[in-house]
Amino acid sequence: MSDLMMTFAIGVGATAVMDVWSLARRAVFRVPAPDYRLVGRWVGHLVTGQFLHESIAASPPVRREAAIGWTAHYLIGVGFAGLLVAIAGADWCREPTLAPALAVGVVTVLAPFLIMQPGMGSGIAASRTPDPNAARLQSLITHTVFGFGLYLSAWVIGRIAL
Repeated sequence: MSDLMMTFAIGVGATAVMDVWSLARRAVFRVPAPDYRLVGRWVGHLVTGQFLHESIAASPPVRREAAIGWTAHYLIGVGFAGLLVAIAGADWCREPTLAPALAVGVVTVLAPFLIMQPGMGSGIAASRTPDPNAARLQSLITHTVFGFGLYLSAWVIGRIAL
């Protein structure tokens, strides 16, 4: 399998691990799962030049926002996997180690804190939400799980591809 295909598969796998975590978290802890329809709405408005929203939920819906949101979610995961491979090297895909994957996973929390949450009306690092610290903690945990998913996906794919 080519390095590019492995990176793509690792990103999809890690994002799927994160989604399974979100489903488990919702079932066990009653924490709502992310609504990627709203991510799609935000992305849909980006193409018209609107980055900032007072509240993305109150902004006008865009056509196929759920599909756009889920696609963006997985493409972002693939992009973060590419970042990991760029930092750790392509050999990491064949011999993955946990530390670089977790480090990248934790660092990826900066994307929602500094880009998506402010753009969608939640403020920097969820500062405009009802419980910012709880939102921050959930984001950090979820992105740490994503980092673990990067490692797990590389490990599984490495066993399948060899």
